[in-house]
Amino acid sequence: MTEPDTSPTSAASRPGSAHRRDRPAGRGRGRGLGVLRETAVVVVSALVLSWLIKTLLVQPFYIPSGSMEDTLEVGDRVMVSRLVPRALDLHRGDIVVFKDPGGWLPPYVAPDRGPVGNAVTEGLTFVGLLPQDTGEHLIKRVVGMPGDHVTCCDAEGRVQVNGTPVDETYIKPGSVPSQDPFDVTVPDGMLFVMGDNRQDSQDSRYNTSKPGGGFVPVSNVVGTAFATVWPLDHATWHRNPGDVFEEVPQP
Repeated sequence: MTEPDTSPTSAASRPGSAHRRDRPAGRGRGRGLGVLRETAVVVVSALVLSWLIKTLLVQPFYIPSGSMEDTLEVGDRVMVSRLVPRALDLHRGDIVVFKDPGGWLPPYVAPDRGPVGNAVTEGLTFVGLLPQDTGEHLIKRVVGMPGDHVTCCDAEGRVQVNGTPVDETYIKPGSVPSQDPFDVTVPDGMLFVMGDNRQDSQDSRYNTSKPGGGFVPVSNVVGTAFATVWPLDHATWHRNPGDVFEEVPQP
């Protein structure tokens, strides 16, 4: 005769037992919310840091025209140091990005990417994750500083600064320093700028009837371009060609 099984059995092993050890329903949800919070903090911190870098240190810009060829080409993305002229001095030969002094550029109409696309593009550009379109900015090279007397051309077709001719090694091959003569003295607080592609650059020479008389207020300067970072086959540093102007005396 078979004896009934009287061995003890834990309540947890019995189907339907009230003592079964289930995971609390809110624990998984709490962990998920924690991960979301941590991710949000990291993303927001990264965006704030990017905005601070763009505002105080470095900002990317997109090159839309050929006025600075062959130094900069259409489609290049350049990095601009915002330390100049706020913390560091400007110099002749610097490549500067500056806000249009007035009338140098046609009215800018931003491309329409739709409500969502426009919002995303504006947001990423604001924090510095997308390059600033130069629709309201220009990029040229400083040839004359405040007080400089800049003329063109001498007997050899060169630009002269304070009576000293300069051999501008950065000009696009095949270009000449200027096809049109000029003779200007740069006012205080202003710059005289020219493109490296002299025959395809609407620079200080051709904006004398606009606000500022063709000169660029130093206060309009966003910064100096110090590197091309995209496309990769164009990547390079842009150093000031100090030897070009080293013999130029102060005004």
